[in-house]
Amino acid sequence: MRKLKKGRKFGLKTGPRKALLRSLAEALILREKIRTTEAKAKEIAPIVERYVTKAKSKNLASYRNFLKILPKESAKKLFDEIAPRYQARSGGYTRIVKTGRRSSDGGKTAILEFVK
Repeated sequence: MRKLKKGRKFGLKTGPRKALLRSLAEALILREKIRTTEAKAKEIAPIVERYVTKAKSKNLASYRNFLKILPKESAKKLFDEIAPRYQARSGGYTRIVKTGRRSSDGGKTAILEFVK
């Protein structure tokens, strides 16, 4: 019996797909709110939630691991501003608000943002 793989492909090969997810995560961390398609929002939300959970530990090893994945300003903002905000919260740092369809191609759009 064929088992399904986890995650969406977005019609991309592995490298471009990882770059897309990494850039969406960076944009969400820097701007704290992004507008994208529903599928991309649903794919990036758990990734960013994991980032925030790991950043809450506030140790040098996890900071250096984030510097491998994210640019310096994103990693710094994640550690200095975003993670301390959710220190008492044990999950559910992001919210997806569905905003309807795009007029150009009819794609479902959503806003992905950090919970206040």
